Amino acid sequence: MPTSFKALAELCEKLEKTTKRLLMIQLVADFLKRLEPDEVKPAVSMILGRPLPTYSQKTLEVSWATLSEIIKRITEVEWKVFMSIFGKTGDIGSATKTVFEKSKVKKQATLLERELTIKEVKRSFEAIAEAAGQGSREKKERQIEVLLSMASPLEAKYLVKIFIGEMRTGFSEGLMEQAVSKAYQVPLDVMQKASMVVGDICEVAEIARKKGLEGLSAAEFKVFRPVKLMLAQMASNVAEALKEHGGKTAFEYKLDGARVQIHKLDNEVKIFSRRLTDVTKSLPEIVEIVRKNVNAKEAILEGEVIAVDSLGNPVPFQHLMRRFKRVHKIEDAAEKIPVRLYLFDILYLNGKSLISLPYIERRKILAENSGDIPLTEQIITKNRKDAEKFLKQALDDGHEGLMAKKPESVYTPGIRGKRWLKIKPVLEPLDLVIVAAEYGYGRRHAWLSDYYLAARDAEKGEFLIVGKTFKGLTDAEMVEMTRQLKELAVKEEGRRVLVVPKIVVEVAYNEIQKSPKYKCGMALRFARINRIRDDKTPEDADTIQRVREIYERQFLKKGRYKTE
Repeated sequence: MPTSFKALAELCEKLEKTTKRLLMIQLVADFLKRLEPDEVKPAVSMILGRPLPTYSQKTLEVSWATLSEIIKRITEVEWKVFMSIFGKTGDIGSATKTVFEKSKVKKQATLLERELTIKEVKRSFEAIAEAAGQGSREKKERQIEVLLSMASPLEAKYLVKIFIGEMRTGFSEGLMEQAVSKAYQVPLDVMQKASMVVGDICEVAEIARKKGLEGLSAAEFKVFRPVKLMLAQMASNVAEALKEHGGKTAFEYKLDGARVQIHKLDNEVKIFSRRLTDVTKSLPEIVEIVRKNVNAKEAILEGEVIAVDSLGNPVPFQHLMRRFKRVHKIEDAAEKIPVRLYLFDILYLNGKSLISLPYIERRKILAENSGDIPLTEQIITKNRKDAEKFLKQALDDGHEGLMAKKPESVYTPGIRGKRWLKIKPVLEPLDLVIVAAEYGYGRRHAWLSDYYLAARDAEKGEFLIVGKTFKGLTDAEMVEMTRQLKELAVKEEGRRVLVVPKIVVEVAYNEIQKSPKYKCGMALRFARINRIRDDKTPEDADTIQRVREIYERQFLKKGRYKTE
């Protein structure tokens, strides 16, 4: 019997009300056991707040402005009721539930409605994502209105949360791996390995349900299905990196570009961004370079694309992002913003996964299969002075700093660890999310140009403000930022606009100080935006735990008052 979406919403409501991880895992495991095989993938995706699988290249492209207009139309409730509830809870889903409960129109309609199922909701999300071309906006709105019209208040709460990607139940992908392991009685380590290789816990859960341990053990890379990237932590200097890696490590240039994952099968090449979005059409010259130089039948490679000037010198990251956004008149863009590819890793070659090999072996295999495509500059050394000289050379060449990679390290997709370290000779910048903005003054009076910056609480899933700034963006960037933020606007409080946390920016600052102004108890001093990180999602943003770690680390060299 098909599982109702109401059952999934009720599960999410229980998750939201508990902080006990073992109980959360048990609740989800019990729910998964009851699902039909073809319900597992969409259910897992929705519980994690995703309307579509991670590997899907389609997006809903639905703004909060559109959603709010549809909710007003369906419920006929005065919008000040929504704003009042949102002001008390700060949760869009809860405010939606309340207006649905207060709607007389919705109550009458609900009596005549049949129950929504998980599979019906999945089909609705797919139809919304597939609407394209002339009249696509109207098609999307009709689909959304039909879906929400069928929903009960509780279902509407979680549909809206999934639409905007802000689930806030505290149930992470790591906990989902444990729940799937428990539900289908498969070892957690096998689950986690399959999840790394496949790159999507939703698909892995489906394999576990249908094929069990045997299916998970056979999970392999699949060309053109992007894999999560291995992530790095920060190191203060080369000495710290050498110590962490046992006295010897591989230092590489850290380029100021965009990380890409390149897939090749025969003569077909696809390029995926850090967010695993297909950017192939935006980089035709990179596709051609890979075709000409990589002779392997099948390969998954990693590299960095940088923008360069007429002399081949690297230029700032924001120029490169214009290329990644461009899908029309590519030839003009390629002429104005030429790009260059550097490779640094290989994950898969001719049917064989390489991620379990030591890094230095992967690098050797990469060099043998990259043709004339340059690899990132590298030295392997035990000598601190040699490493510091190499760092200076990287900076003199216009790059950001160095990566330090433990020579014997395996590749762990989606995992952030100390096997890879980033070294930048400045105070560590933070990737933060804009959660609100204010209109400026003078010539900025029409722009949302003063931004509230938040870090993600890794335990609770909420975003906590750590500072605000109006510095760093150009006028053109502020105009575009205003347009985007207005589409994400949830509530207006005088000159301040609260927004759905979607836009990530890299923020520089002088220090982190204690502050009673914000809930987290900390604030960035002299914050300024370095660049807009279109290549990152809110889930990629730095956590409040990392901000606190940096704050505490400041006192290794500084004194602190007794009240600290």
